[in-house]
Amino acid sequence: MKPIIAITMGDAAGVGPEIIAKAMADEATRSLGTMFVIGDLRRLQLAMGVVSSPLSVNRISAPSEATDDPTTIDVLDIPCIPEDLAWGELSAEAGHGAFLFIEKAVQLAVAGEIDAICTGPLNKAALHMGGHQFPGHTEMLAELAGVEEVSMMLTAPNMRVIHVTTHLGLVDAVAAIDGDRVYRTITRGNELLVRSGNERPRIAVAAINPHGGENGLFGNDEEAQKIAPGVERARAEGLDVIGPLPADTLFMLASRGDYDLVVAQYHDQGHIPVKVLGLKNGVNVTVGLPFVRTSVDHGTAFDIAGKDIVDHEPLLEALRQAVDLSPARTVDGDR
Repeated sequence: MKPIIAITMGDAAGVGPEIIAKAMADEATRSLGTMFVIGDLRRLQLAMGVVSSPLSVNRISAPSEATDDPTTIDVLDIPCIPEDLAWGELSAEAGHGAFLFIEKAVQLAVAGEIDAICTGPLNKAALHMGGHQFPGHTEMLAELAGVEEVSMMLTAPNMRVIHVTTHLGLVDAVAAIDGDRVYRTITRGNELLVRSGNERPRIAVAAINPHGGENGLFGNDEEAQKIAPGVERARAEGLDVIGPLPADTLFMLASRGDYDLVVAQYHDQGHIPVKVLGLKNGVNVTVGLPFVRTSVDHGTAFDIAGKDIVDHEPLLEALRQAVDLSPARTVDGDR
């Protein structure tokens, strides 16, 4: 059975409705899973008019009602967006709506009614105006799902990278890294890939310092003290993991297919190679939730919203990744 993917609209004043309207007309991607939208149906219809979509909409009340009809967009309607909401402007209504769409998606995912959530972009300022004080999607998803710690994974053609630390300055990131955190990151990434059908993922862990520290010549022996204990613990539990390895050669090896997952130690170490390989096809994955979550790796693009010039390829790639990472369903619907 194909996985069931819910696509949340994101901020309705941004490009989310447009990229959804365009992506849902792509029959090849639609055929990979059962896909439906959680959002404001009238807003989606407005976006469909903007992009001259040939599709029709079908209001559903539960994922089980989604049809797989490529001429139709199934919508679990949450009417909350004013009909006259301007494109490209901050709005408390759109911020609140973005929260409501995610809240409903998480409820369905936790209940096992869907396999993955693919999120359209939201605007943090609008989210805050709407009364929801989250830094972004990741923190909101974690709180709604009751999860204390998650990891960011980025994907590009031929590479997946999970991060030990993300939004910290470099000095603070190095201070925050320790064996336990490295171990938890490794195991979270391994668990996600195993659930998606890779029985024994090949994982490589990046070092912090040039040349992997050169046996303590560079840095303050972070590789031995902060990274190696986590790697050794994961390996002792039977995981196929190696490292810490010099990052400059590691990413080259991963890009040619030697590893299924790279563990990066800090934000730019993982982001730069992924975005060099394919910014257009980059996908953000939240790892550690009890369900799969993928997202486009771009924002609401208020400057071009409502103008039919946004590229929907990033959403298509996020949907493909949601399918690839989802656990298989059996004929009776169990996973």
